[in-house]
Amino acid sequence: MDAHESNTRVVRSISAANFGINVYVRDGAVVRTEGDPLGDDAALERLYHPDRLTYPQRRRGRRGGGEWERISWDEALNTIAQTLNHIKQTDGPEFVAFGKGYRRPHSDLVTRLANAFGTPNLVATDNVCYIPTAVGEILTFGYDGFPDYEYPTRCVLWWGRSKRPPLKKGTKLIVVNCLKTEAAAEADIWLRPRPATDLALAMGMLNVIINEGAYDKSFVERWCTGFEPLKAHVQQYAPDKVEEITWVKADKIREAAMLFAASRPAYIKAGNAIEETLNSVHCSRALAIMAAITGNLDIPGGYIEVKGVIQEMGGPQMTLRDRIPKEKQEKRIGSREGLLGPNPLWDLVAAMPTHVWPQFFVKAMLEKDPYPVKAFCVFGSNPLLTWGNARKAYLALQRLEFLVVADFFMTPTAALADIVLPAATHLEEDAVVIATGVAPVIQARQKVAQIGECRSIFAILNGLAQKLGIGEYFWEDTRHMLDERLRPVGMTFDELRNKGTIPAITGYRKYEKEGFNTPSRKVELYSSLLEQWGYDPLPVYYEPPETPMSAPDLAKAYPLILTSCHEPLFVHSQDRHLSASRQKKPQPLLTIHPETAAAIGVKDGDWVMIETPRGRIRQVASLNEAIDPRAVSASYGWWFPEKGPSSLYGWDESNINILTNDAPPYNREMGSTNLRGMVCKVYPEKNN
Repeated sequence: MDAHESNTRVVRSISAANFGINVYVRDGAVVRTEGDPLGDDAALERLYHPDRLTYPQRRRGRRGGGEWERISWDEALNTIAQTLNHIKQTDGPEFVAFGKGYRRPHSDLVTRLANAFGTPNLVATDNVCYIPTAVGEILTFGYDGFPDYEYPTRCVLWWGRSKRPPLKKGTKLIVVNCLKTEAAAEADIWLRPRPATDLALAMGMLNVIINEGAYDKSFVERWCTGFEPLKAHVQQYAPDKVEEITWVKADKIREAAMLFAASRPAYIKAGNAIEETLNSVHCSRALAIMAAITGNLDIPGGYIEVKGVIQEMGGPQMTLRDRIPKEKQEKRIGSREGLLGPNPLWDLVAAMPTHVWPQFFVKAMLEKDPYPVKAFCVFGSNPLLTWGNARKAYLALQRLEFLVVADFFMTPTAALADIVLPAATHLEEDAVVIATGVAPVIQARQKVAQIGECRSIFAILNGLAQKLGIGEYFWEDTRHMLDERLRPVGMTFDELRNKGTIPAITGYRKYEKEGFNTPSRKVELYSSLLEQWGYDPLPVYYEPPETPMSAPDLAKAYPLILTSCHEPLFVHSQDRHLSASRQKKPQPLLTIHPETAAAIGVKDGDWVMIETPRGRIRQVASLNEAIDPRAVSASYGWWFPEKGPSSLYGWDESNINILTNDAPPYNREMGSTNLRGMVCKVYPEKNN
């Protein structure tokens, strides 16, 4: 052992992607991490990058002008608190909004702060990321589940996900993706649907499973309600008809459906590709129904329930949802849109009650309907890149009187702020995490570094709560909050660190004793709640707007179908500063078929323009024979830190959300906007 090794300590922690990792610390500095199968090579560069925000800053000069002055944490939090409390006293708490982005261990405490402050306006993009899937599953079988990665499974249906699933030898893999991802290249069956037609494909598979009698008859008879209405309903989704909608051959639909139904145990895992259309909730419902009728719920190797293990961050005790009275909830922006929630879903999806979807926030700002928010505090989100119809989002943010952003780096959205706060990365915070990368376990994320004056989101929220005069709703420090989360399992955070992990699975087939957490106590193939609330009780496919089928005249001018993908090297719009990621992917790429490219005079590596009725952007053509010639796939979340603040870091140059729409029709239940599957045209930049 050399001197360097003897000075190295190993800390067991959790990666940003929620995999267990070992962190190697030498002489107080993190030197490497290992264990994340996704290979987070950027973790150390993110931590030590010279462009990290390391102290609070206040804007000088015009908004977006790039001039800042350093201030102390006390001054920053005092300024924020005084501004928010003044607006609360003069106009009402609803004129203040809070925003949160990518789900991190402490992000749901933003909900707690909003509720403690008294505003019903918490803005999030959960209507196109996670919540529709959770709602669909909970309405169907009463829980938001996890694949049982640890137990050997016979088949995985990997739907609309860019990352590769963890597979054991002998496991069959079915991949649904319009792109030939790493997983698709390894798949036993690869289905390549027209973007945004996932629900039609799922219903076609259900048609096959039911008509061929390939479902688990004993489970359906004993534990499901509504099978006969479902059987009648799926007859309109015969594979031949579904082929016309989805571009997937009928025989491939039958083959995939029968392989999945014949392989038990099996699980389905979908990505948020299914959530970015007006069919979001019912696509989740269709996949939940498929898992249920094939007998794959809460069994070893199937789709399991993790129940009652720790105090959930999104749960009512953590979010203080009861602090917002009914009359204040009725002032929530978007409350008149006729969507599910908050009241019907309070007992189903605890994170939902005060959420405002971005399209309604933008409308309120631009049309003053029902009123414009005056102050917006954003934690770990970059709306200029992640909200649909981004030019409208830009105009809305410009109309704010006061904008606060907490993040790792100066982003395009942060560049518009009045005050910017430096947030800690996953290597700079303590947290309790349900790690789900392999087997669900409760594990401690441990702080191993401190960069400048960076603070965890919890520490920022806790400090702001004290300044706002609502400190009684928070905790003395991070450790007390984490101990509270662990109280149901009877241990403290320090004890969890010493123990390592706690299995989060609390047994299989719990429904045999307890039933399912639905009104009937069974799997509701026909949803009694959706029927009661005036929505479709069975999944119904609706053709998205701006497609060749729904808008044929528009398609003549815009002949290609546009979709996008979340790239494994980046998390949403994060990490564009990092050379570890940018060296592997230095530019935003438009995946396009060689025949399509040749027809418009484009070669591999050429810059091209991508245009929809909302505007146009530029990306680099990447020729790929695996994509359908009728479709193209643009890179998501792109901006250019190297371009500097004068252009807001090139926020609108290659940003796919310049092209997407935030207008109705939305998903009827959750207001999911249509971010995929719309028509576009592509042409060489030189013709511009």
